Amino acid sequence: MNIILLSGGSGKRLWPLSNDVRSKQFIKLFADGKGGYESMVQRVYRQVREADPDARITVATSKSQISSIRNQLGDAVDLCVEPCRRDTFPAIALAAAYLHDVKGHDRNEAVVICPIDPYVDADYFEKLKELYEQAEKEAAGLVLMGIRPTYPSAKYGYIIPSSAADPSPVESFKEKPDEATAEEYIGQGALWNSGVFACRIGYVLEKAAVLLGTSEYKMLFEGYDTLERISFDYAVVEKEPDIRVLRFGGEWKDIGTWNTLSETMDGTAMGNVILSGTCEDTHVINELDIPVLCMGMKKAVIAASPEGILVSDKEESSYIKPYVEKLDSQIMFAEKSWGSFQVLDVGEDSMTIKVTLNPGHRMNYHSHKRRDEVWNVISGKGRTIVDGMEQPVQAGDVVTMQAGCRHTIIADTELKVIEVQLGREISVHDKQKHDLE
Repeated sequence: MNIILLSGGSGKRLWPLSNDVRSKQFIKLFADGKGGYESMVQRVYRQVREADPDARITVATSKSQISSIRNQLGDAVDLCVEPCRRDTFPAIALAAAYLHDVKGHDRNEAVVICPIDPYVDADYFEKLKELYEQAEKEAAGLVLMGIRPTYPSAKYGYIIPSSAADPSPVESFKEKPDEATAEEYIGQGALWNSGVFACRIGYVLEKAAVLLGTSEYKMLFEGYDTLERISFDYAVVEKEPDIRVLRFGGEWKDIGTWNTLSETMDGTAMGNVILSGTCEDTHVINELDIPVLCMGMKKAVIAASPEGILVSDKEESSYIKPYVEKLDSQIMFAEKSWGSFQVLDVGEDSMTIKVTLNPGHRMNYHSHKRRDEVWNVISGKGRTIVDGMEQPVQAGDVVTMQAGCRHTIIADTELKVIEVQLGREISVHDKQKHDLE
């Protein structure tokens, strides 16, 4: 199976665990069966591999998510990176051109395209394989996956099949309705539009040539910031006369809010949490190193992270986005390709960060113009390179770098470092990368 996983979105609805660089799909909330937790990205990627070990997987994503994907899936995963954010049609067009022009896939090859973050079981991926096989049989057009509705939702668009056959031709598409109208659609046999479809690679390239002016990867990439922001549904799906839909009746959840997320958690609490016996239907996630005690809470969600603390009624949590958009706060936690960092303190002329480097990884060799830095190694073993001079480091060692000094740190084991940045203009933009000779 050839599959493109779309990884987009921002960190608004699952604040404070998500932020502008840590979208919802990277939060590790699901038990992995090994005593730890995995993210939506890791879960879906694993499930695809289990369903089809030979699947050719490409993750279509933005530049801001590269580090998180590399951190969670490794360096071997194939990425098609958007130069800037557009909507789903430009992203899908770029990914199809990447498969054809860069990876050498034939235009007649089928491909499944789906989001990277649904909460699903193994039967979903068996249906994806069926979707792929159906696209291989079709000379043209699209094959969609429609989800059998479990309630009259106003959050999803609806697909109206024209028959009871499976797959069925599509009679029409309906915009997100109110609940009463959704009830009417369901009575007509309507399905939720899951954003999952399959087609030939050449089909997407033909649409790109007509609607975007080119289907060549190089031209799409170089002119990406000029492409129209438009969804694949609006640009292609709703105008396509040759569409079929396959029905899927298994578990499928679009985890976009705290309310829906709490329904998928394996327990009621994660982290250092104490729930009294008087709490009812309350879920707590604590990423801080301090305890959270909850007493008498009813139908609530509580989330604590270095970014902030949320205490909300579950239903009200769906309306968090406009409040979070007003916040202008420092990113306090992020995953990088080499590990992660957590901001511990922000002063007027300083910032203190806890850095964790994964074994065998290193930071870029870089320098800063407007700040000095001090590394205090608190655990593990590794090496530093400062202005070309390499030396081993371990717990208790302190390394000082003046502004303009070129430096990096390499982890031989997992390495934890307290980094103190000193300067009047501390900024993520004050960083110059250098080649390491």
